[in-house]
This record gives sequence, C-alpha cells and structure tokens, in this order.
Amino acid sequence: MVRYRSEHKQATRQRIIETAGRRFKRDGIDGSGISTLMKDAGLTNGAFYTHFTSKDDLVAIAVADQLQAQNANIVAHAAPGRAGLEQIVRWYLSAQHRDSPDDGCPSAALLDEIGRGTDRTKKAYTDGVLIVTDGIAARLAPDDPISVRTRTLGAYAMMAGTLQLSRALADQQLAAELLEQGIHNTLTLLGVQHGHDGTAN
Repeated sequence: MVRYRSEHKQATRQRIIETAGRRFKRDGIDGSGISTLMKDAGLTNGAFYTHFTSKDDLVAIAVADQLQAQNANIVAHAAPGRAGLEQIVRWYLSAQHRDSPDDGCPSAALLDEIGRGTDRTKKAYTDGVLIVTDGIAARLAPDDPISVRTRTLGAYAMMAGTLQLSRALADQQLAAELLEQGIHNTLTLLGVQHGHDGTAN
C-alpha cells in the first residue's frame, strides 16, 4: 500500500509537470496561474503544495522536463552524423512545429520569460538546453562535440528565433518562406550541404 501511494504521488506529480509545460508554452508562464495549472491536471488547488514549494519551483522543473522530452523524442531518434542534423533542423523548422506551440520547443515559446525568471529556472534551462544542443554537436563533431558547442547553441538560437518570427507573421506564405530560409541558414551555419530533396551531404 505504501509503495502504491508513492507511485501514485509520483505519477500525479509528473502529470502536473507535463500539463504545466504545455500550458506555459501555450499561454506563457506569467499567464498561467496555479488554479489553471491544477485544473489542467484534474486536481484541486490544495494539492499543488503537496508536490511543489512554489510556482517558481514548478516552472524550473517543467522547463527541464520539456527540454529532456525534446531531446528524447527528437534529437535522440535522429540518425547519426549529418543526415541526423538535417532531420533535426527540418523537424524544428516545420509548419507542424510552428503551428503546435504547446507540443513544441520550450525555447521558442518561453525564452523571454525564462530570461526574466529565477536563477533556478535559468540553471534548469541551461542544463536542459545543453542536453539538446550537445546531442546536435555529437552529430556535427562526434570526436570532439565540445569544440562545436557554441556553434550548435548559435544554430539552436537561430532556429528558435526563426520559429518565433514565423509564428508572429500574419502572411502565411511569407511565414512558410521564412521557415525554408531558416533551414538553409541553419544548415549553412552547421556546415551541412543539402539539396532540394532534403538529403544532407
């Protein structure tokens, strides 16, 4: 019975973290109150402090969780080498990702708020984003990924900014052209030659 209670509590906590991550990306951190976050998870407000000390506590945990999920679901599944780099870039700068912010990258959705956040949130973000970008770096320079860490962070920043701008444009044709240009720009920065058929060289 004790083990069941522990597992149930952990499952409930994870449900809050995942639903909060989606809500933050959809409505922003400042625009997501505890009552809304708990309603999303199917729980009462009173249950919040059973799992977290504050909203800031949840924000830091949710940001880290979202980045870990991005790494596990996208980066870790990409092919090795430069073909994998192109897969990651084309997924990131896709119309589907642009149109699904609550299921997408926390950087593109929340970077400005994270920058104004607590030191703990920034630390959680830094640790999480390095997991993602180091996965990219390992495909770019498998023998020495740390040597290209700054370049891959720059490419990641370029992708996040491109996605943000594409989401903000009212002209859908221009938004689509921007994503395509962003793919070209990012792959060029990473030194990946690519053709119109989507294959990396």
